[in-house]
Amino acid sequence: MFLKPAQHKAGLKERDYMKTNNISALLDLGQSPWYDNISRELINDGELQRLLDIGITGVTSNPSIFEKAINGTNVYDNNIKDLGKAGKTTLEIYDLITIQDVQLVADLLIRVYKKTGGRDGYVSLEVLPEFAHHTAKTIENAKRLWNEVARPNLMIKVPGTKEGPEAIRALTRIGINVNVTLLFSMRHYETCAKAYMEGLNDRLGDGGAIDKVFSVASVFISRVDTVVDKYLEDTKKERLQGKIAVANAKKIYQRFKELFYGKEFTDLKHNGGNIQRVLWGSTSPKNPDYSDVKYVNELIGKDTVNTLPHKTLKAFLDHGKPDLTIEQDLEQEARNLRELKDLKIDLNKICDDTQEKGVEAFADSFKKLIEAIKAKKN
Repeated sequence: MFLKPAQHKAGLKERDYMKTNNISALLDLGQSPWYDNISRELINDGELQRLLDIGITGVTSNPSIFEKAINGTNVYDNNIKDLGKAGKTTLEIYDLITIQDVQLVADLLIRVYKKTGGRDGYVSLEVLPEFAHHTAKTIENAKRLWNEVARPNLMIKVPGTKEGPEAIRALTRIGINVNVTLLFSMRHYETCAKAYMEGLNDRLGDGGAIDKVFSVASVFISRVDTVVDKYLEDTKKERLQGKIAVANAKKIYQRFKELFYGKEFTDLKHNGGNIQRVLWGSTSPKNPDYSDVKYVNELIGKDTVNTLPHKTLKAFLDHGKPDLTIEQDLEQEARNLRELKDLKIDLNKICDDTQEKGVEAFADSFKKLIEAIKAKKN
């Protein structure tokens, strides 16, 4: 499926080989390619290690990914039955098997983590979906997961809902790496980015070191076009279809530069603070008419991360075009956003609604996952 080290051309060193594929080319352009998938099967059969060998530098998970991994295979069945016989509850079984998966992946990634000084090499684990609108419960759950996984290259996923920034600030303050997820709008992004900065300032004020604290802000892409395109169907501006998600992301990237390359971050940087990179999530196009590498090709830039689902990763390896695109055509992207506004299509409201639907979708996946574990343990 993917190239293996054994398939290297004779005489080539590993680094020379790495330069021959599109994934490693992203690294050369300043973007970190992370794999948006996790399962015991990938770990056991060596597929995940092969992906690391070709340049993948991180792994992300979410309730939907775990639901597919556990409900869609029998790899976990014996483990679940054994834990059930040992008297573990369904939720305890979920915790044990997901934490074990994350620990195994973290251990595979630790070499990348050390080599990059903590910039990469992370695996992400999300707090329980039911806590998306509960700040205190999010903080409590995140702290428990952090302590139980007990790996420095863990990132705890915290939804960027209106309750999220307070949790992000509190977790950053105590030194927990946070992957802020389910961000769609500029407002979502900016609020959570500032919460990370505030958390670093709090930690400094407490006398703590901030040079080992890392974070990413996950901005979801394809879902924006999916919704906006429907609004555009009855307008005379159908040419804007498939244009808004990238325009929105590029605008967020410009704000990222202002925040983390500007005066606001100067003191934190001087004290060892690490920038919170923007991460492009939901990069698999939902519209079959769009290129299957659209949201990778069009959002390549320095100090960014792209999380690639399996199909997107495979497609990009085959026919992706690695090039610095994140700051191309910025004037046209701005015009696209203005035209959308002129049509009275409220992008902020769309993003708020899409975020809430994302929270609900993860909650639904989690319910299916729990039901599957309950059935398998009996």
